[in-house]
Amino acid sequence: MNKEEEEEEEVMETGKIVIEKVRGKSTVTKSFSKYPLKFIIPRKGDAISCKLEIGDGCTAVLTTQSSTKVYKSLGSKCSEQYLEAEIGSDSMLVLIPDPVTCFSTARYFQKQVFRVRSDSNLVLVDWITSGRHESGEKWDFTLYKSTNNIFLEGEQPLFLDTVLLEQGSIVPLAERMQDYQVIAMVVLLGPMLRHIQGQVQEDVKRMMAEQLQGSPVRWDCQITSNTRDFAKKPSLIASCSAFGHKGGGIIVRIASLTTESVYQFLKHQLAGLEALLGVLPYS
Repeated sequence: MNKEEEEEEEVMETGKIVIEKVRGKSTVTKSFSKYPLKFIIPRKGDAISCKLEIGDGCTAVLTTQSSTKVYKSLGSKCSEQYLEAEIGSDSMLVLIPDPVTCFSTARYFQKQVFRVRSDSNLVLVDWITSGRHESGEKWDFTLYKSTNNIFLEGEQPLFLDTVLLEQGSIVPLAERMQDYQVIAMVVLLGPMLRHIQGQVQEDVKRMMAEQLQGSPVRWDCQITSNTRDFAKKPSLIASCSAFGHKGGGIIVRIASLTTESVYQFLKHQLAGLEALLGVLPYS
């Protein structure tokens, strides 16, 4: 290979990783990548912080390509994620990620703060799975804490919520979750979402009424089990309540035996966003 060919290959290179022995351990000492390639080098106790500013009359959608994976922690190290978003007048932020998946012994803390105006619009989905099922890990992480706060103009608290899942010294987390493998929260806030809010409230009310009467639910998944108690559990249960001035927002809480049931629920309930976004969420 001549010098010109070497230079051309270097220009075409979109990624490079160098692994060397450092203190007796194989260590990534150099990592380079450029679009469309992206290398991710997992580290214990990673912390990221992000700020979004949505201008007046704008719409933004923030999503992920797969579940957010939280790797095993060393000692008391905790992976952290912070998001702060300002949503302008007559604007909309749609935050629809895939679920968080915590590995065994992982520690994870997430805080999301949204500052809105009276005519701002927000769709927020925040959810977590029990872990890596294929590896036999179910609710085997050490700590999961997710805080979501919404403030109206002038720092007036509109919605303050925290979910804390922590291994207890008496009853294991897996036992407390009673076979449910996913928990989720959906928040819909703002005048543009009124028609969707009404439909979601009616759907959740009807769904739970049907389950109490023993009728199947349209997005229910087929579940087989050797235990009668497990078979009797509905694959997905949900509750819905209003919050804010004149019930301007609603919150839906979900517990499910399968991740797929939640995906189907979200696709169905957020289908009305297609007219506003041009695409169907979670399609």
